[in-house]
Amino acid sequence: MSDTTSNTTEPITLLIAEDHGIVRQAIVSILELQEDLTVVAEAKDGIEAVSLYQTHQPDITLMDLRMPQLEGVEAIQRIRQSNPKAQIIILTTYDTDEDIYRGLQAGARGYVLKDADFEDLVKAVRTVHGGKRYLPANVALKLADRMTTEELTEREREVLNLLAFGSGNASLAKALHISEGTVKFHVNHIFQKLGVHDRTQAVIVALKRGLIRLDD
Repeated sequence: MSDTTSNTTEPITLLIAEDHGIVRQAIVSILELQEDLTVVAEAKDGIEAVSLYQTHQPDITLMDLRMPQLEGVEAIQRIRQSNPKAQIIILTTYDTDEDIYRGLQAGARGYVLKDADFEDLVKAVRTVHGGKRYLPANVALKLADRMTTEELTEREREVLNLLAFGSGNASLAKALHISEGTVKFHVNHIFQKLGVHDRTQAVIVALKRGLIRLDD
């Protein structure tokens, strides 16, 4: 992917949404070394990110996925609801296919991992500001894999989350207020969609893909 530089004399303005202060300060320092980039606001959580976007209307927003108050995907959705042309790049440590899919589906125009070289981050900002998407090859491959898999329903996700904590059919039925027969129906559909044959495999695949998180 070729580099894209700004065609104007005005610097590209940025909002950085990152809840870890040291990481946020490092990102700001890296970006402000570039003459054509300037950070106009910093957010420590998703609610603040949405508010600061409305106040500053930056050219580019760098958004972490995991943040307090409001997570990155929801913050992206709120920003895009108010401004469908908002240019947002996800900057995160998470690279599961579900994270990538949900982030881009919400409206992000780029996806950069925090272990990338700083040149890649700067390139992503300039590329997205130039009107193009920025997806590293490994991210694009995971997105392609995700696009070929069948979507889980909301109910199937609920069942899968409970499976991750070892819930049996009786416990699942009680928690979800459904019959054990309906639980078995959902579990079988989950197995088919994930391409697995038992509950342990289902949980392992779901964790690898980012469909469930044990810290929720």
